[in-house]
Amino acid sequence: MTESTLPRHIAIVMDGNGRWARQRFLPRMAGHQSGVEAARRIVKCCAKKNIKVLSLFAFSRENWRRPDQEVGYLMQLFLKSLEREVGMLHENNIQLRFIGDRQNFNPKLCDKIFEVENLTRANSGMILIMAMDYGGQWDICQATRQLAVQVERGELSSAAITPDHITSKLSFADLPDPDLFIRTSGELRLSNFMLWQLAYAELYFTNTLWPDFDEQALEAALSHFAGRERRFGQSSSDKPPLLGE
Repeated sequence: MTESTLPRHIAIVMDGNGRWARQRFLPRMAGHQSGVEAARRIVKCCAKKNIKVLSLFAFSRENWRRPDQEVGYLMQLFLKSLEREVGMLHENNIQLRFIGDRQNFNPKLCDKIFEVENLTRANSGMILIMAMDYGGQWDICQATRQLAVQVERGELSSAAITPDHITSKLSFADLPDPDLFIRTSGELRLSNFMLWQLAYAELYFTNTLWPDFDEQALEAALSHFAGRERRFGQSSSDKPPLLGE
């Protein structure tokens, strides 16, 4: 597989932690812990393959509906993972960004997020995006609110608004949209992840539960992507060149 056939941006819905634990007669928390280890593996694999951007859906806005005990454990797990992994990320020149609404996180977690983002901001390797308290509908809403303010101020005419205006106000607007979307555990839906940005992504679904997703599973997804003909609405004869050509 050559660099020209690799996606620039991979977005992953990491699903199946609970089922993985249940199959082993373990508590759900054990599944989440194993899910963190899987994320660590995939981050390293993608960085090694020179993937430009990797986005992981860590916690959706809908996840707040889970039992308080599970949500509390996840928040502590996020904090501990940041404390443990920040050194590895920085040493590997990985830039870490968070997208989503942070106002519901406790101050300690918010402070750690701010600290890690600042520490890795100048890193020039792979960009790792963690989506937390994120939803695609929320992202589009916050973008349109910003445009509405510009219209109210007379800085922009409503008739002049284009898709590019909306794109410019979305999360990670300075980065390429995902080329490859991966969802584990056999579920066949986007679950409100990057709805606008995934418009032309190749969709890859696997029955593998997230804690079992490893380098071999990633290779299968990348092989699937490499075999796709990405026409972006055009015919085969006038499609754009492959990435890197």
